[in-house]
Amino acid sequence: MSALIFDFDGVIADSEAIANTVLAETVTGLGYSTTLDQSLSRFAHRRWVDVMAEIEAATGKPLPTNFSDDLKHATLDRFRTDLKEVSGAADFIRRFAHIPRAIASSSSIDRLQLCLSLLGMETEFGDRIFSADMVARGKPHPDIFLFAAARLGVSPERCLVIEDSTGGIQAAAAAGMTAVGLCAASHIREGHDVKLRDAGAVHLALSWGEVEGIAGRFFEDQSTIA
Repeated sequence: MSALIFDFDGVIADSEAIANTVLAETVTGLGYSTTLDQSLSRFAHRRWVDVMAEIEAATGKPLPTNFSDDLKHATLDRFRTDLKEVSGAADFIRRFAHIPRAIASSSSIDRLQLCLSLLGMETEFGDRIFSADMVARGKPHPDIFLFAAARLGVSPERCLVIEDSTGGIQAAAAAGMTAVGLCAASHIREGHDVKLRDAGAVHLALSWGEVEGIAGRFFEDQSTIA
């Protein structure tokens, strides 16, 4: 048996640009002028404690005690009005409904559930929605992907992972899985495909249509393995 494991933000939900827009607006309001592109380059896929430390160093003062909670609420509010799927994600998920699948994300379960509901996908994954909060180490460590594979009852080498971040690709490779680097969301910038390849992506795709071809070949090859 084989399986599909999906990252979420920037893979299924086109959420990275929205979240970083809200972050840029918030940080600018604190006196650290930041554009969307600067937020993506400075903060995206970094540990939150490191992000907060950089903001504090740039502004020269400690962040408000409610900074993280207020930012989370502002981001979720923006999702409620602006969130869309990465084009083609839902069609792909439904086309491969016969393949065991899971979400393995760095986002919290409550955020994942809200976003899936907003996208009309709340029934697509059942209880196979896994957060890095459930494991000891987040990406780029392999823990969340190995956890997902174990819950699916599938060996790591039979899992195809769809990811958009270098840390996620590194995590999938460390787990012994085949990683597809997807460059289809609105936050993707020039040269991102090279970064994903260097991080260990076995395949690169610019759209979910390209992922479909990759997945079809992967599962056809898997079916020939005893």
